Amino acid sequence: MANGKDIITRSDKSLFERETATGKKGMVATAHPVASDIGREILERGGNAVDAAVAIQFALNLGEPMMTGIGGSGFFMVHDSKSKETKIYDGHTRAPKKAYAEMFLDENGEVIPFRDRSTRATAVGVPGILAAMEHALEKHGTMKLADLIEPSIRAAEKGVKVNWVMDQSLKNFEYRLGDHARELFMPKGKCLCDGETYFKDDLIKTYRILQKEGIRAFYEGEIAEAIVDTLKELGGFMELEDLRNYKVTIDEPVWGDYRGYKLASSNMPSSGGTIVLYILKLLEGFDMSRYDAKSWEKYYLFAEAMRVAFSDKIAFSGDPENAPVPVKGMLHEKYLEERRKLINFESRNPDIDFGNPWAYDGGKEIKVVRQPYEPERDRSETTHFTVVDQWGNIVACTSTVEHPFGSGIMVKGHGFVLNNELTDFDAIPGGLNEPGPGRRPVSCKSPTIVFKDGEPVLTLGSPGGPTIVGSVFQTLVNVLDFGMDLKEAIEEPRIFNSTGPLIGWEKGISMEAKGKLEEMGFSFIEAAFPIGNVQGIAIDRENGILKGASDSSREGKAAGI
Repeated sequence: MANGKDIITRSDKSLFERETATGKKGMVATAHPVASDIGREILERGGNAVDAAVAIQFALNLGEPMMTGIGGSGFFMVHDSKSKETKIYDGHTRAPKKAYAEMFLDENGEVIPFRDRSTRATAVGVPGILAAMEHALEKHGTMKLADLIEPSIRAAEKGVKVNWVMDQSLKNFEYRLGDHARELFMPKGKCLCDGETYFKDDLIKTYRILQKEGIRAFYEGEIAEAIVDTLKELGGFMELEDLRNYKVTIDEPVWGDYRGYKLASSNMPSSGGTIVLYILKLLEGFDMSRYDAKSWEKYYLFAEAMRVAFSDKIAFSGDPENAPVPVKGMLHEKYLEERRKLINFESRNPDIDFGNPWAYDGGKEIKVVRQPYEPERDRSETTHFTVVDQWGNIVACTSTVEHPFGSGIMVKGHGFVLNNELTDFDAIPGGLNEPGPGRRPVSCKSPTIVFKDGEPVLTLGSPGGPTIVGSVFQTLVNVLDFGMDLKEAIEEPRIFNSTGPLIGWEKGISMEAKGKLEEMGFSFIEAAFPIGNVQGIAIDRENGILKGASDSSREGKAAGI
């Protein structure tokens, strides 16, 4: 698959200029130019970061419907510069009341193949991103919802241009599309292509309803009824009551220190923030300044730290509303010291497995249920965007419909696809992350804000399912350890692995380092592919400058004022 990092070079001045920006009164970084332009428009009109972020989410449903949309969920992190508080408006999906532990097993008790279960109506969770934005807007916003939706309606009325990212998503994942989605994205049976323009009249209708009736129309009115009717026709079990009773939580971030900086990231049920901090704390025990950014030692440390952390992530992540989760234990210095000893610089350690963080958390150790490896599982498709306004308020939001085009199910007559986020639950029940009524599946979303001396200096995040963790921590290390500027840190080639020996990699990593890791027992996926899509803003407080940067793996844009 072609990707931005294959086709964009530093010598391509126009693209590099689109992906970077400086400003003094505000900055936006998103994965799509239309969304960035709309976010900047709101800031220029005097809106704050929350206002702009809400407008951006509506805009992204136009340009990135395969990645995000109002039929999905998200973690909407807000830093309020006046109160100095940082909160997460948790709009994560919740399972309908009829969800049950064995819902992803067939009549023989075998796991239903991923591609099958991920495109069923039973894979759809109650969408939460609109409810999260509504709560954030009520608390922090300064503009009316109708005015924040209007720029996206104007853009949709002009027609939506297909870019190369959407072109390739359609070509690679058209099999995921249901009948109503095919009518929009595959007119006359052929996928829309790069450069073509299409019109989202049904989505415009939905946006007009939300303008007139507010977000509650999505959870109680005409839109809610269309969601339930669409799903029931396809064998789903979501009810109007599930939508009406959807509950947003306003959460404390998970906090951690790294080399004199303080970091805030997403808390459970998104394991991403905890695992980003876990990996960073493992790495803090090593002098990264001894190693070159291209060295095998760096990549070895990254690979083994990910294996150690993901072993615990898979075993011990869950919804804290349902059962205790040992976040304190996983981030306990003595436990991390114990886990750090698994990294030996001699080979891929075959003995890496989950530990016992409960010993440092005062909780009761529970049974760990191992899940099957599924090589056919599609990579998650998500998006991240971030905004800083002239008053110093910050929003960092990672939102999603989960896998490419979500469930592939488009709501009849309303023009948006529904997520398939319930597939983030364990297929084999019995562990912390088993399906159940009202539960939230484990996520890896990691919207992150970095502070120095109590003031924010960096905000970033990435899409990519489990690879989100890899993208975020590696970008942070590139900035905080290797002293790279933000754009350079984002473009530095990344790797990713979970618990096994197989490493995913981006084009441009050192072949010498790759060969050394292969000698040490690692193996590499045959072809390079883009890992994540980081969007970030660096805050230069001394000079009063905001520096935005977008990852070249999509058609991102940074826009400042």
